[in-house]
Amino acid sequence: MEPVVGRGGPARVIVWVAHLAAPLAGLWVLLAWPQLDHRWQHGPSHFWLVLAVSAVSLWLAIVINEAARRRSDARLLLVAFSFLIAAAFLGLHAVATPEVLLQGRNAGFTYASPVGLTLAAVFAAASAADLPARRSAALLRWSGPLRAALLLFVAAWAVASLTGMPPLSRVPAADEAVPTFVLSVVGVLLFGLAAARYFVLYRRRRTVMLLSVVTAYTLLAEASAAMAVGRSWHAAWWEWHLLMAAGFGYVAYSAWVQYRNEGAAAGLFTSVGTEDTVRRLRAEYGAALEALVDALHQRERGQLTEQQMAATTDRLAQRFELTEGQTAVLGRAAGALAAERDQIRKLGALVAVGHDARVMLTDGELLRGAVTHISRAFDRYAVSVGLVEEGHLVFPPELTTGSFDDREHPAQTALAVGEPVTDTAGTLFVPFTVKGHPAGVLAAGRAGEPVPDRDAALLASLASQLAIALENARLYRRLDVLFRQYMSPDVATALVADPSQAALGGAVVEVTSLFADLRGFTTFSERSTPVQIVEMLNRYFDVATRAVLSENGTVVQFVGDALMALFNAPARQPDHALRAARAALRMQAEVDRIAADCPGWPRFRVGINTGEALVGNIGGEALRNFNAMGDAVNVAARLETSAEPGQVVIGASTRDRLGAGALVDPLGDLHVKGRSQPVSAYVLRSLRGEDAWRGSSLIS
Repeated sequence: MEPVVGRGGPARVIVWVAHLAAPLAGLWVLLAWPQLDHRWQHGPSHFWLVLAVSAVSLWLAIVINEAARRRSDARLLLVAFSFLIAAAFLGLHAVATPEVLLQGRNAGFTYASPVGLTLAAVFAAASAADLPARRSAALLRWSGPLRAALLLFVAAWAVASLTGMPPLSRVPAADEAVPTFVLSVVGVLLFGLAAARYFVLYRRRRTVMLLSVVTAYTLLAEASAAMAVGRSWHAAWWEWHLLMAAGFGYVAYSAWVQYRNEGAAAGLFTSVGTEDTVRRLRAEYGAALEALVDALHQRERGQLTEQQMAATTDRLAQRFELTEGQTAVLGRAAGALAAERDQIRKLGALVAVGHDARVMLTDGELLRGAVTHISRAFDRYAVSVGLVEEGHLVFPPELTTGSFDDREHPAQTALAVGEPVTDTAGTLFVPFTVKGHPAGVLAAGRAGEPVPDRDAALLASLASQLAIALENARLYRRLDVLFRQYMSPDVATALVADPSQAALGGAVVEVTSLFADLRGFTTFSERSTPVQIVEMLNRYFDVATRAVLSENGTVVQFVGDALMALFNAPARQPDHALRAARAALRMQAEVDRIAADCPGWPRFRVGINTGEALVGNIGGEALRNFNAMGDAVNVAARLETSAEPGQVVIGASTRDRLGAGALVDPLGDLHVKGRSQPVSAYVLRSLRGEDAWRGSSLIS
């Protein structure tokens, strides 16, 4: 049964409101035109009508009370009390019908309905309130005594009404309507409040039973209004009887339809309960669903037989009082959820392999990781990756999980046709290519069972991802080797990891700049052949770059017989001045070793300075270079021209950063080209505690 007020738009709302407003419109007509408010007194009809409504209300009270007991829900308990007290007093009103069981009119007949509906309205309004947990717990603890007190009050009323005992001994006059009017007004207000609060709750939950409660309390509010103004046995008086019948009947009809659809009464009124009840119920159903999903996974892995699976399902059905239809729905939901999670897990392997493709790995590392990811995702499968090496397909043991009967022949067939092939055992062989050439095969199978189409599609995607990952890894390695041959490893690594770092521009950074060139290179070139010149430069620059790189410096450029290096860029180094000094001293020591065997070769002179510089990519869109610019860099170059062969000359700023650990000879203030102010300079002789490296050589 679909809710009348739901997602159907304004039209349904209008229809629902019109149905509820119609009785009030009818009451207004009867009051506006009294001649239409005809009198019809028929005791038996009244007796059976009210008794039937009382019976329906009593049945609802019993069902809702059982739900309240099962769920320990204070709201459902108060709703049950509301229906119980209404049922009791409607029954007393029916029994007191004149000329049926009792002769003549009595006070019980007059006041039973207003008193009963007003008390029911009190419980209805209380049930709509959000009670604190402590009060709810107290109400549940005292539910027995409270129910006993209500029933005792009903019994006392019955005795007084049927025997004519005080205070129901006096028969009220026909025009004595003030008590009824006051009680009815209270009932209108409280039932209206309850209906409004439940409608707000319905807007959040939108269930049939909540809407039926809203409708019932609205109709009971209208019944109380008709009771306040209606004259006994007239049409307006009969109207409130019909409104009560409609209110309780609508809830009963909704419950019956819900029961017919679900096949069980256990959860009929759960949606009316407190937030805590709904939350606990969802958690329980979620736990049941998870338990069933786990059981399905265990069955798929062969850990549960069909009989054990059926027993697990039966236990869950008994625990949650599920019907056969509900159990079947839960089973289908669990199956769908298990399949979805299985799919997500397998897609996770695709993501993991793709993630590894962004990291610089060897082919072996990449494929071992891929096999691990795939075998975890396809845990029921044996997985293997074969590679084409020197024209032959091989299956390395470290790239295989599980056992295979025959891989070579179907794998070769898959490579030859370029499409997936399934062998007689159900194993799937998916070929993959790199740059259009066969590169390998991904094999997956499970104990003689064919691979499902959905898994086959995923394995094909994984094979394609493997091909992309291999191609990327090989490209990364080639780029890495290429970059490192032409630039500093730090710059090369940064560019391979993030090519956007090659964008033009820079930042002001404190750096230590190192310049080195060969004094006497021109004279050496005049008396040497080109081959000898290249040999000398390569040997010198080899040890010079090794010295710089051993301190994680960046070789920025070679210009003829000179080189420039930076420290603290692009990678940050708090001790950049010390690193530059160590690199320069080591460079000179290595050149000394080479020159000892090659008399007549020129020697390096080195200049070092520390200061702020603009560091970044400088050039144009077509060609650019990582470089540093600024006065501190220019001073380093000028200090280098002031050095003697074999010397390392440093500026004052570098000297300050090296501190007492640097052994230097002051050169005084030098006037260098391009600067109006002199520059303090020092010859760096050695660094205390830095002599251990002098015994080793960078020459391989």
